Amino acid sequence: MKPSRLSAALAVALSLFVALSAARADDYQEAAQLFKQGRLSAAMTKVDAVLVGNPKDARSRFLKGLILTEQDKPQEAIRVFTALTADYPELPEPYNNLAVLHAAQGHYAEAQRALEMAIRTHPSYAIAHENLGDVYAKMASEAYDKALQLDRSSTTAQTKLSLIRELFSSTPEPAPVAAPAAAPVAAPAAKPAAPEPAPVAERPADRSADVLAAVDNWARAWSRQDVNAYLASYAPDFQTPRGENREAWANLRRERVSAPEWIEVTVASPDVSFESDDRATVVFRQTYKSNILTSTDVKTLIMSRVNNRWLIRRETIGR
Repeated sequence: MKPSRLSAALAVALSLFVALSAARADDYQEAAQLFKQGRLSAAMTKVDAVLVGNPKDARSRFLKGLILTEQDKPQEAIRVFTALTADYPELPEPYNNLAVLHAAQGHYAEAQRALEMAIRTHPSYAIAHENLGDVYAKMASEAYDKALQLDRSSTTAQTKLSLIRELFSSTPEPAPVAAPAAAPVAAPAAKPAAPEPAPVAERPADRSADVLAAVDNWARAWSRQDVNAYLASYAPDFQTPRGENREAWANLRRERVSAPEWIEVTVASPDVSFESDDRATVVFRQTYKSNILTSTDVKTLIMSRVNNRWLIRRETIGR
């Protein structure tokens, strides 16, 4: 796993454990905000105070592991995440963070086991699959390097080692924190400012452009962390992922979109299909980057036209 990706993968989410947490929300929010601001000692003091009252609170313990990681205390962070996996074995995130810490120390076998556990608990956890691929590549690199030490004439080992090194050298670095510009969406070019009336035969293409423009606006709002514009991209009857009420879902999304210092969302290879004039499905490859997470997934959006605007009625990972 690349060192640059290790740091990016550390904080998959600061608010994934809401349902498990019984700590006071305002205390946790203050600790999370201090962490976001880089005030690690103050954040640790606050989160420790939360844990005094509720030592089993998963969300606060997870945050403590992140703080310890940022304080360059990997062994203490490993103990925190290991304890979380014992108490909440159904959660994939602590396993993933354990893997990141082990891989950063070159302990790839331990990282492999942790990632396999993350995937076993959550088979669709994309970042764990990606990190496991990186761990396999690193382990292969070490094996090919050892083969070359034993036999310098092995051209096949040299070729394979070169391919793996090229793969890691070509992996893009996370965008710098100082330049969190909104990422462009890799969609077809926007419609001209004053298009000529299209013939009837071209109307499906026009409809696709309207849908993709809505997806573009959604991704750009997310990238610039404009929470109101981001939430406005969702239809009034949006089907929340876990069946929670719309207000609870919106509050959680507001927290998650606001938490990182910067966000960059890119949409690639979008494919639009229509069930009717007012209902469309968009499938694309979504790349999300922030100062605390990098992930790439296939995303599906079910879109409906409401008052002449295309809005999201449902979103899922995968096709």
